[in-house]
Amino acid sequence: MERTECRTDQLVFQGFGRRAVVAAFDGGRLSSDAGGLLLLREVAERTGMLRRFARCFVDHRKPDLIEHTVEEMTAQRILAQACGYEDVDDHDVLRDDALLAVASGKGDATGERRRRKRDRGHALAGKSTLNRWELTPAEATAESRYKKIVYVEEEVERFFVREFLTAHGRPPQEVVLDLDATDDPLHGHQEGRFFHGYYREYCYLPLYVFCGDFLLAAKLRTANQDGAAGSVEEVERIVGQIRQRWPRVRIIVRADSGFARDDLMTWCEANGVEYVLGLAKNDRLVPEISAEMAEARQEHERTGRPARVFKDFTYRTRKSWDRERRVVGKAEWLPGKENPRFIVTSLSADEWAAAPLYEKPYCARGDMENRIKEQQLDLFADRTSTGTMRGNPLRLWLASVAYVLVNELRRAGLAGTEMARAQAGTIRTRLLKIAGRITFSVRRVVVSLSSVHPMQAVFAQVLANIQRAYPLTS
Repeated sequence: MERTECRTDQLVFQGFGRRAVVAAFDGGRLSSDAGGLLLLREVAERTGMLRRFARCFVDHRKPDLIEHTVEEMTAQRILAQACGYEDVDDHDVLRDDALLAVASGKGDATGERRRRKRDRGHALAGKSTLNRWELTPAEATAESRYKKIVYVEEEVERFFVREFLTAHGRPPQEVVLDLDATDDPLHGHQEGRFFHGYYREYCYLPLYVFCGDFLLAAKLRTANQDGAAGSVEEVERIVGQIRQRWPRVRIIVRADSGFARDDLMTWCEANGVEYVLGLAKNDRLVPEISAEMAEARQEHERTGRPARVFKDFTYRTRKSWDRERRVVGKAEWLPGKENPRFIVTSLSADEWAAAPLYEKPYCARGDMENRIKEQQLDLFADRTSTGTMRGNPLRLWLASVAYVLVNELRRAGLAGTEMARAQAGTIRTRLLKIAGRITFSVRRVVVSLSSVHPMQAVFAQVLANIQRAYPLTS
């Protein structure tokens, strides 16, 4: 058997005719993420988003000893995550990416002026520095030995709502807050690890709040509680922050049946917030629409197509609700089976009749699941492998800020292009992963992008869109 020696200084491939095909990692200052770092930096610089996020931390380090500021480290982590690098270990190589250093705000983008000789050539923070940042306890002070950068949870939570408000030039007439919980699988023995019977795995149970494509909250929670746990507090906090800026905006809370809890509905009713929530079927609700189900079955048998009939009625649980509420029942007959569904709402029948209420405002909540998939699959929000319930929320928030940044690129930059509704993973593959060579001179940083990249025209349009959306002010 032929033995192959694994060497990275020269890689030998199948020949091309009479020519040998060889490769080596000796291209110099190249970045495989030049497209992404340029566009994401443009968004970040023109909006100030990453600078604002950095203010959510308190840095107890001595200023004269700091080589990597909080602003630089947050930019480094978030930009790398947006470009597809989910692990802190990746940064032991990424720390040498000169374009990532430029995008992170490093004045010395090549690391040539680092204090210690062994650090020269490494412009950015390595995994050890970034890992200490994750492991800093809440009680850290200037007297702590190594871990001195503390996040302020309340400020981080306010950051996401503030970015949503900032992105709107004028108040909308209506804001719909989508709530959902999802599983964050755990494969180690992290603090707060519990087995969830529904998901059949050890996991966390983060709570998300979106408004359309905008992320307003990402709350890491243990899985040994109701999916709606803490939702009243989150809604109260978010609504309060929105109303400080937009006191007259109409707010609607929307969620599936896991959030049809009396305390959430009662809070909404007491605070002028509307709601439309899924309602789990039971042996009292299903008989309420028996006549409508018979009608739907007859229609299905006549046409051979799915049929649905709606009923509007009031309903109160025997124990858990303190009042009657409006319920809309959907009696649907599909090929071979019935499919009853229900929602409970504070919206009046004068404004929304039963069928359009279910089919338009309520069913639109399904799009939120796509946003959660972007978070967890494309931006690695489920990479919560730090051992503590202090460190893992930071990982979730870093992924969340990466989402906010990519979403702003999509909203402002991709508008009017063929990728206007593309998901984060598609944006990364087609637009951000463009190789580039970086050259420094006294006056310029020159990035030479691939001359055969198929998205050149779209890339130029995205840059123009961003610059038009966020013009520089003198």
